[in-house]
Amino acid sequence: MIPVFIGLSIIIFTLINIAPGDPYTNIVEGQISISASDKEAALKAMGQYDPIYIKYTKWMGKVLIGDMGTSIRYNEPVTDIIKRRIANTFLLAIITLILTTLIAVPLGIASAVNQDSIKDRMLTILAFIGISVPGFFIALVIIKVFAMDLGWLPICGISNIGDDLSGFDKFIDIVKHMILPVVSMTVIEVASLMRYTRSSMLDVLSQSYIRTARAKGLRERIVVYKHAFRNALIPIVTLLSISLGYIFSGTILIETIFVWPGMGTLFYQSISNRDYPLVMGCAMMLSTCILIANLFSDVVYCIVDPRIRLK
Repeated sequence: MIPVFIGLSIIIFTLINIAPGDPYTNIVEGQISISASDKEAALKAMGQYDPIYIKYTKWMGKVLIGDMGTSIRYNEPVTDIIKRRIANTFLLAIITLILTTLIAVPLGIASAVNQDSIKDRMLTILAFIGISVPGFFIALVIIKVFAMDLGWLPICGISNIGDDLSGFDKFIDIVKHMILPVVSMTVIEVASLMRYTRSSMLDVLSQSYIRTARAKGLRERIVVYKHAFRNALIPIVTLLSISLGYIFSGTILIETIFVWPGMGTLFYQSISNRDYPLVMGCAMMLSTCILIANLFSDVVYCIVDPRIRLK
């Protein structure tokens, strides 16, 4: 995990430094108004003329102690800005993952158990539609139907501007604003996980020990959930860990559409403003979240299948 983290940090730092414009010049010009000579001295003090590996070493040394620099636009530490936003992104991601699992896995099992039936064909068609339709289109359709036409839910943000709510009223307000982005992300993820669950279950249901269990007269529910599903869990857990990474990266699009104040919106705004310290901070934080999700999946492997041991 550590080598991957270092590799990602090198890629992120290099891409920012070869991007159009000069991040060091932007930092100086964005924060203070100075003469050309003072600007040159400030750039030299910041390490503008150092070799790129020296720049990376200095930057990475600060990152390791929690210093990701100062935002050009907000003129405050990048770490503080990210702290205010990351909880909102985690809220969307975790709820989306839970709902995706609760919906997609049972539907995938039902589709596999009823292979080639009308139910299976209908679920397969819906899954292919969900996989094929772009995520932003699904989000826009949901906004059109539930926010604009029916007026049931608010379109954007995390709360109503000007509302001074507390306690349970504030909780309800946040939930109402969270429904549309969560539904959009869940619809996107359910389709692929349902198809993967179906494929994994069909593979296990065709094994000889499943036929033996049925021949012994075990109830179909026990055969499906106790014997088949438990053995189909490993590839499903694999996809769930990958899905968590997709959810974190997908929040950039969904949060921007719904103006949800999370890491995705912050990342998009920092790129638009060419706020390079904030871009690098957001990229590193999202990459770290994905790495932690993959590490979590390795731990879950050992729980799901005792034969797997970390070496």
